[in-house]
Amino acid sequence: MLPIRILSVVNQYIILKSDALSNDILVHELQLGEQLNESVHHARRADFALMIAMLTDDVRAHSQFKLPLSTSEEKTTSTEQLRKLFQLPDEAPLALADIEGVAAFNQASLVENQQLDQLRLVNTLKPKPLAFRDDAKYVNQQVMTNTSLYCQQKHQQKNAAQSQQRAEFNVNAWLTAVQTTIVKSPLMEVYA
Repeated sequence: MLPIRILSVVNQYIILKSDALSNDILVHELQLGEQLNESVHHARRADFALMIAMLTDDVRAHSQFKLPLSTSEEKTTSTEQLRKLFQLPDEAPLALADIEGVAAFNQASLVENQQLDQLRLVNTLKPKPLAFRDDAKYVNQQVMTNTSLYCQQKHQQKNAAQSQQRAEFNVNAWLTAVQTTIVKSPLMEVYA
């Protein structure tokens, strides 16, 4: 027979369960009300253990993991909208678009004359490209010389393989060769 305290907890659970709308199982500690808290404060370990054991094993069903569903639409903002909102200048391009853009990088005279404020102003008003090339696979020669000989050879072979392009396939010449081979075949003469 169960001790009286455990029976009282079970009876209180049954009362709570009958008060609940349509829950068949004890899912989270909010369904227990303050009973769990009271059993901790009054050092009733058996009651606490029973109530914890009656909770569902699936932790994802507990109340702290249930987030309210929101029906608000996600706002998508682009970089152009943010630049307009914060009144920012145009985004700096990643690389030069054409060879005429090299002249924009000639800022040595401003540095030589110690006109750093003017240099900053020019770069803010019209941002310079960040690099000369927009090639993610380009490796600088100084970097390549610092690698192992095996790595350098592998890189050269990879570049050579990419530079070798396949010759165009002449379909008409191939079909003509196949046709003449079939016509001149000894099997064709036997059946003809």
